[in-house]
Amino acid sequence: MRIPYDHSEKIKLNQHKAAASVKQLDASRVALLIVPQQPDKGVWEQVAHAGVLKPRYQRALRKDKDATRLATDLPNDNGTRVILQALDPEASTFELLTLARKLAAQVLDIDPPSLLVQLAGFEQASGTRILEAITAAVLAAACPMPSYKSDKDRPAGLKRIDVYGLPGRANLAQVRAEITGNHLARWLAALPSNELTPGNYRKFVSQLAKAEGWRMEFLDTQALARKKAGAFLAVCQASPKHDAGIVRLRYTPGKRATKKLALVGKGICFDTGGVNVKPARYMNGMHEDMQGSAVALGTLLALSRLQVNYAVDCWLALAENHIGSKAYKPNDVVIASNGTSIEVKHTDAEGRMVLADTLALASKTKPNMMIDYATLTGACIYSLSSRYSGAFSNRDALHNTLTTAGRDSGERVWPFPLDKDFDESLKSPVADILQCTLEGDADHILAARFLKRFVSDSIDWVHIDLAASNHKGGLGHIPTDTTGFGVRYTLNLLQQQAVLNTSWN
Repeated sequence: MRIPYDHSEKIKLNQHKAAASVKQLDASRVALLIVPQQPDKGVWEQVAHAGVLKPRYQRALRKDKDATRLATDLPNDNGTRVILQALDPEASTFELLTLARKLAAQVLDIDPPSLLVQLAGFEQASGTRILEAITAAVLAAACPMPSYKSDKDRPAGLKRIDVYGLPGRANLAQVRAEITGNHLARWLAALPSNELTPGNYRKFVSQLAKAEGWRMEFLDTQALARKKAGAFLAVCQASPKHDAGIVRLRYTPGKRATKKLALVGKGICFDTGGVNVKPARYMNGMHEDMQGSAVALGTLLALSRLQVNYAVDCWLALAENHIGSKAYKPNDVVIASNGTSIEVKHTDAEGRMVLADTLALASKTKPNMMIDYATLTGACIYSLSSRYSGAFSNRDALHNTLTTAGRDSGERVWPFPLDKDFDESLKSPVADILQCTLEGDADHILAARFLKRFVSDSIDWVHIDLAASNHKGGLGHIPTDTTGFGVRYTLNLLQQQAVLNTSWN
């Protein structure tokens, strides 16, 4: 399986302190010109061809006082397409990313081999923030996605981006790493389930691990049986192929690591709902029920690109939830690897089952922090829509930081409570805990309370319920319905918020 996850890394990015000259603008097929709202004389003095662009922009304003964008062709031999955008540098990151997605769509619609980006009238900090959003959106838009059409679309021809007008050099290493990881996550999630089976997924991950220098271990169903991982095995026992299992990948920094992070992802490659089979409307799209694992894998790839100085383990719970005579059933009682007995109530709550054993096994390796990702509950979507994802933690002190990371990255999350009294709803007359309830009340919170039981109290734990994994028309800077939400968010949480460097207990 060949996945072009490194596509964006082949696009060269050049930064120039000076403003773009008339000659450089004339040589371009497309140029993005970014100015503040109500650009003054000093701003226009930095803009090549201002004699043409300024009156055209002012004419557009006279027609519509709220106009902020002008798309026009210069009267030169190239007919350079200039997209002039006025924006508020104080806009939220999500607003900047959304605007950047729309600009990137206009650029990529022309499919130029190169793009000139000119910033005029911004200080270094605000200019860097704007450039980061534009770079993220253009690179994301240039990334190809799987297609099985006979008449395939050609990949974007963009090979180079030249940036002008920023006083100092902007460090764009993180955004480049993020786009690489996000592209991998989106591509995997978009693959049909007959191609991305658990077995094929594992083979690809093995190839990727070899290429990236990660150590890899695979716990197949026999190994999981020896570890008494009954919750995981219950879900996959109806699978016609014995290809389910848990992948563990390990990244180790060059020097001795003092901290360790664990990333855990739900990798249900297709979810029928099991015995409690889904109706057609809800079964459609269930090839993306593995997006949690794809986000965990994409995050590991991005962190490797950044060469972080802490160890990272990535655990992928790969399985399918099948229908059949061997399928697990409501009222079955299974024992997880940490000895917890679970009464099954609904076989479509399989995600928390495979995560239970995966979290328990990951906990035994004693990471400082564990983050898991899962397309886990419809309740989270009902609560937040697909614009936000839900965040849960066993550390109340983390809630503000989790929210801040969402605002700062533009991948927004909202924290939910995990109070002990929610456990009242998960009491079973025959087992330690119910898998879920049939009422569906606050299922996203009950699912998180269930998962918490399999995480050691000594570990700082964050659970992300990926309500925003698929949003019609794209979200933020991402142009596809499949968003890969979580890679960018986690990089901000780790890099900008530095959560591994703080004690939250």
